[in-house]
Amino acid sequence: MKVQQISHHVVFILLAAAVRSQVNPEICRYPLGMTSGQIQDEDISASSQWSESTAARFGRLDLDNGDGDGAWCPDIMSEPDGLKEYLQVDLRSLHFITLVGTQGRHADGMGNEFAQRYRIMYSRDGSEWVGWHDRKGRQVIEGNRNAYDVVLKDLEPPIIARFVRFMPVTDHSMIVCMRVELYGCEWLDGLMSYSIPDGHQMIYRGLDVYFNDSVYDGASADRLTKGLGQLTDGTWGLDDFLHSHIYAMWPGYDYVGWNNKSLPKGYVEMIFEFDHVRNFTSMKVHCNNMFSRGVRMFRQATCYFRSGSDWEADPVTFRPTVDRTSQSARFVTVSLGDRTASAIKCRFHFSDVWMLFSEVAFQSGSAVYNTSPTATKHPTNTPPGDDPTHKLDDSNTRILIGCLVAIIAILLAIIVITLWRQVWQKMLEKASRRLLDDELTARLAVQTQAFSSHHSSLSSESGFTSNFTYERIFPLCSDYQEPSRLIRKLPEFAQSTEHLGPSTSCRALAASGADGAPHYAEADIISLQESSDSSTYSITAVDMTLFAGTDSSMREFPRHKLTFKEKLGEGQFGEVHLCEAEGMQDFLDEDLSIEGNDESPLLVAVKTLREDANKNARNDFLKEIRIMSRLRDPNIVRLLAVCVDTDPLCMITEYMENGDLNQFLCNLRLKEAADEDKTEQEEKEGESMVSYSKLIGMAVQIASGMKYLSSLNFVHRDLATRNCLVGKNYTIKIADFGMSRNLYRGDYYRIQGRAVLPIRWMSWESILLGKFTMASDVWAFGVTLWEILTLCKKQPYSQLSDEQVIENTGEYFRDQGKQVYLPKPPCCPDRVYNDLMLSCWRRNAKQRPSFQEIHTQLMESLA
Repeated sequence: MKVQQISHHVVFILLAAAVRSQVNPEICRYPLGMTSGQIQDEDISASSQWSESTAARFGRLDLDNGDGDGAWCPDIMSEPDGLKEYLQVDLRSLHFITLVGTQGRHADGMGNEFAQRYRIMYSRDGSEWVGWHDRKGRQVIEGNRNAYDVVLKDLEPPIIARFVRFMPVTDHSMIVCMRVELYGCEWLDGLMSYSIPDGHQMIYRGLDVYFNDSVYDGASADRLTKGLGQLTDGTWGLDDFLHSHIYAMWPGYDYVGWNNKSLPKGYVEMIFEFDHVRNFTSMKVHCNNMFSRGVRMFRQATCYFRSGSDWEADPVTFRPTVDRTSQSARFVTVSLGDRTASAIKCRFHFSDVWMLFSEVAFQSGSAVYNTSPTATKHPTNTPPGDDPTHKLDDSNTRILIGCLVAIIAILLAIIVITLWRQVWQKMLEKASRRLLDDELTARLAVQTQAFSSHHSSLSSESGFTSNFTYERIFPLCSDYQEPSRLIRKLPEFAQSTEHLGPSTSCRALAASGADGAPHYAEADIISLQESSDSSTYSITAVDMTLFAGTDSSMREFPRHKLTFKEKLGEGQFGEVHLCEAEGMQDFLDEDLSIEGNDESPLLVAVKTLREDANKNARNDFLKEIRIMSRLRDPNIVRLLAVCVDTDPLCMITEYMENGDLNQFLCNLRLKEAADEDKTEQEEKEGESMVSYSKLIGMAVQIASGMKYLSSLNFVHRDLATRNCLVGKNYTIKIADFGMSRNLYRGDYYRIQGRAVLPIRWMSWESILLGKFTMASDVWAFGVTLWEILTLCKKQPYSQLSDEQVIENTGEYFRDQGKQVYLPKPPCCPDRVYNDLMLSCWRRNAKQRPSFQEIHTQLMESLA
């Protein structure tokens, strides 16, 4: 029955995909086939090649990290910047490309050939080529620093193209070789270009606000033609157009906008050109509606259609409902009445002085002609002797057959995977129980060779190795190390399944819960721990008498007194906003010492639940409010008030003026003995510095907060510097915003699409067994302390790929002394590293110190 349900869902998703058009750049990050071989050799070409062994077809990213031989190497470059040499990839159809990866050629350590810098050109039709540049106009992309690591670069803005060229930039000091991969997804809109009037400039209270399409890639004059830009970049404008999604850009950047006074006809005319004749269902236009500043969404849209050379006479007219209450930006859906066309001309009529758009998307399917009256209602002009009916019918028949074959193949794959998962999970549960046996290590040493071949066959048959088509990439920043291969199963897991008896079961590899939601979809500060005696994740029986006498009822805060400042992040069911709260002082408890406790607005974090969240998400949100309202500790972020009278539900928590600890430390330099004589003025003029004692003081506060949580039997599960906030005088409070922030997406690793985990901070038993306890929080504290003492200059285990980090947990499991530890920070005394940090990472969870012991030891180190 489950297989049938899954099959029905897949068919629905595939059918929905035929009309889906809006692209989310954060999700659209799939490898497009250079590494996997889905892009054929004949689709990879180059301007030249150094030799037959360095032809274009070898320019594929090597994620296996094999001998490193083979790559595209152009002939000796004759131009100073080498811009005549390129490696070209034909994707066969339009794609929305958000990320590119490059690698060099090291030939098993014998070579040193890579591209330090490169440019990208792209084309949608193969004839008109455009040079990519970022949102600030920079064209050159920083590439590799060695011949073997993979470096990923976000394309901001993304590009829509079929053909992409990588063009190395060199000074001739070394031979250039490249391997590449493209990441993105198929461009379902089929939109090839749009033509619009150039945006206008607004002067608002002396502030220059520019509404031009700054990333448009076509011709620019009084009118923009033959290109795409901000209306198709997947970024939606904020409610307040003076702010932007993109950091450090000018006011109005998110929107393209026009002034009614500059367009005497009273409307803005846009022309959209598509790749072929399509059947259009609707158009979605993201509009601003801040009418208090003279901006409203359009009053009327009149759309004309063209399949041949002339525009049809009968347009579609749409009038949206006027909204004089809400100033929120929103998508307006314009019904296009299932009209067929290869081009659409829409006139959007003003309803106020200004009209601002940030995104336009279309829902359509391939047009199929027949002889019915409906089909002949909108005739097209066709050249003599040219019969489009047969061409379109033949083309769509082939497409339909291909889709049916693909659906059948996917359904068969789902059936096989579903059956396999049931068998595999039972095997992993047995293996997990076996891991809890104290005699496991000695027995595995004897069993290793006997079952290694059995494991290999299991891995290949079960398909555990990843198909990269279904693995998304979430970079930490502009570049990071691409995993060489998805996790290889430890042989011991397969071995241990043969000799296991019935005992307590655990879920291996942090499998998702019963509802299918990953454990870290939203990393709540109160992630209730797994019961050590339970077979599944459950809420630990917390002694609620610990909260006796505490006022658990939270006061309702007036929503209109919250002023939005910026979005801190978002999760599966909600968002976290930074706001100013006016009059919050009246809601503060007497024991709460908080910054800005005067008449001025207070900076707060507002966590909201989306109105469309399901019942379970709402219950979890309210449960979190109830629990957080009872937490009282100076080093734990405090819940201040709630907004639960109407949707969306909100909880209001403290926010510290210096932001999160990770970013705070990144901007500091350690004060050494040579710096002690510097005057305060010299420090202000130079780089900010921090002393070792101040760093340990921060760690003491984190240990104190965790000591409080552990006393209540709470497990955090995501302790890291990104989840600590910094206030005045180095005050530290533990929070839980890290997972929801795009800035830290690279700190979380997706295991087979089921769970998103901060593996570089997790204990070996949490990764392999899905077991989260206070001892696993102690492990994470050791990593957090390492971050603090290195000033967050590097990610933990930066020299290891994500898969190598996971494989390193296998060395902890085998306990043969081969595990890799984080190195001692330069400023860290031997005593703190050996007696404290390393003790947090002991294999046996029972031998790790408690937070009470950690706090005491850190306090002693300050003495």
